[in-house]
Amino acid sequence: MNAEWSLAPVAVPSEACMQAARRHQEQLTKPPGSLGELETIAIRLCGMQDRDRPGIDRVQITVFAADHGVAEEGVSAFPQAVTAEMVRNFARGGAAINVLARLLDATLEVINVGTAVDPGPLPGVVDCRIAPGTANFRRSPAMSRAQLERALQCGVEVAERVSLNGFDLFIGGEMGIANTTSASAIACALLKLPASAMAGPGTGLDAAGVQRKAVIINETLAHHRLAPNDVLGVLSHVGGFEIAALVGAYLRCAQLGVPVLVDGYISTVAALCAQRLSADVSAWFFYGHNSAEPGHRLVMEALGARPLLHLGMRLGEGSGAAVAVPLLRMACALHDQMATFAEAGVSGAL
Repeated sequence: MNAEWSLAPVAVPSEACMQAARRHQEQLTKPPGSLGELETIAIRLCGMQDRDRPGIDRVQITVFAADHGVAEEGVSAFPQAVTAEMVRNFARGGAAINVLARLLDATLEVINVGTAVDPGPLPGVVDCRIAPGTANFRRSPAMSRAQLERALQCGVEVAERVSLNGFDLFIGGEMGIANTTSASAIACALLKLPASAMAGPGTGLDAAGVQRKAVIINETLAHHRLAPNDVLGVLSHVGGFEIAALVGAYLRCAQLGVPVLVDGYISTVAALCAQRLSADVSAWFFYGHNSAEPGHRLVMEALGARPLLHLGMRLGEGSGAAVAVPLLRMACALHDQMATFAEAGVSGAL
């Protein structure tokens, strides 16, 4: 990763604004700490946004779509053609993330970084296809280093647009048949865990299918002999274009001081990659929910992350993060609109 952007330092949230926010929380008409995580969210956002009153009015959701060559190994319950079909569904406004984006009045874009089938020009879909999917990583590296650089750059460019246009929050989503297999392989390589601990049903595999997925991941990792401290090597050997694009977007958002709300399993694996590349990025991340994919808990533990919601979701697309946006907005509203003890004429704690 030798691009100029990769050398930029991660932004530092304002400690002065966070301290002022803590003092403000202590003066609100409630027992200290009684709003729990909502208080922490508001305080962190004050630091991230460098202001006394935080806000999550403008939300950018970007879904990266790509295919995976390992799908030919039968690791998904759905055929690879579904990725391009879902891209068309996004363009028509019929997917879950479309519904959630409308409810949130969020801006939604879809970026095709490598579907196996070209869906053609579509409204709201940006064509950045690097290749018609990655190679089958059971047989060869998933992508070249040049392709990895292009995928990272796709995410970087999204983050730069988000920052330039003044969005308050970035959500990255993904769509790609077999991408839970790729995410599991990445996580196993970085965390030095067997695939049996990480592989899950994905799109709906039965127990035998999950076991087969784990065998393929273990065989792949034994073949490639990936070093856990070589994040870019891991990404190029077993990653996906959409996962790499998320990594680039997360890193660049942290450099530019844009708060990020991370989605579920695959997005969290991308966050793990970003954190391994630059430890300070975690200061800019919230985690939307705890995915039903079994490996997600292990990745969250490695990040020291706390999910905002536990809803048993495992859809992807950025949907779990989108569902958590109202919590962030409520945290901001409570911080901004609650009366202080002095304003309300209520006696505070002695």
